[in-house]
Amino acid sequence: MITSIRTIFKNEKVIPICSTILGILFIIAILAPWITPNDPVAVNLAYKLQPPSWNFPLGTDHLGRCNLSRILYGARISLGFAILIFISSLAIGLIIGTFSGYKGGWVDHVLMRFCDAVMAFPSLILVLGLVGIFGPGLSQVILALMLVQWVYYARMFRGMALSLKEQNFIPAAKISGSSQWKIIKNHIIPNVLPPLVVMGTLEMGWAIMDISAMSFLGLGVQSPTPEWGAMIHEGKSYIRTNPELMLYPGLSIMLVIVTFNLLGEALSERYGVKRRF
Repeated sequence: MITSIRTIFKNEKVIPICSTILGILFIIAILAPWITPNDPVAVNLAYKLQPPSWNFPLGTDHLGRCNLSRILYGARISLGFAILIFISSLAIGLIIGTFSGYKGGWVDHVLMRFCDAVMAFPSLILVLGLVGIFGPGLSQVILALMLVQWVYYARMFRGMALSLKEQNFIPAAKISGSSQWKIIKNHIIPNVLPPLVVMGTLEMGWAIMDISAMSFLGLGVQSPTPEWGAMIHEGKSYIRTNPELMLYPGLSIMLVIVTFNLLGEALSERYGVKRRF
């Protein structure tokens, strides 16, 4: 079983197929205002829980809102803010981890012990605690996820910086009179950037899952904003009579996460970049 999975990940077709699927999803998210058949937040109780039709291809929810339109708009939030969380966390982790690894000494010790303390707790528990302090809302969830996620990147980039310090070009740069900041900027950071694409595909699934989980718990996106996790939360009361209200956003989340994970595993096999877990 394990051998067959590895064979799939090493298959060169996985990368272009997954990249195409994700490209289509991102295009849909960008063009959502122009391709949605109906207003995703317009309430019309006269069309409550309608089956699929020409006007409502995926039917309507308990408030008469178009399910397809809400799914398409939900991609904007799930994908867009997942990218924001990844880029922000990665930037913080890149700066702190690279500086810590290169500087060493007590600076490295203090920063890494702080990272160890954060990583000792499950990330979702920490996010829940921070959201409890900040209050519910999408911006608070994004801030909480950024504050938790960056430590994983910091540890990774710190390890890369420690390895690069032993390379011959670093002492040569010091002898030539380059300052520490110039060495970090011109020699350390450019050499730790290549794994970013792989890390992005490996971690985007986590970010989307976390956003959806917070929204499902009522702590993230608030109604009537369409978001996949919030849609599952709203549809749980109709799981027996209209399970499609949970099925459609659930399948959307699964498609995106599975695609990102398959692409990330394929890229990690090719470039030797491992997951954080």
